[in-house]
Amino acid sequence: MKAFRVVGSFADPRKRQPFSIEMAAEDEAAVRERALSTLGSKHRLKRRDIDITEIVELTPDQITNPVVKYDVGA
Repeated sequence: MKAFRVVGSFADPRKRQPFSIEMAAEDEAAVRERALSTLGSKHRLKRRDIDITEIVELTPDQITNPVVKYDVGA
């Protein structure tokens, strides 16, 4: 598995809310799907309300989330 950082924003009723999430997955497409699914379920958002601006692959020393670090095996 690889570690990725997903950066973007979503539509809040009052303004755009920025987010940055670290996730572990096999490839960029899987991370995009997982991010949309997670944000949609936790914040009751439609996929069209979520804008992902960048997905960056992380090296083991750049990972800050301990769960992702464990999943990657770093």
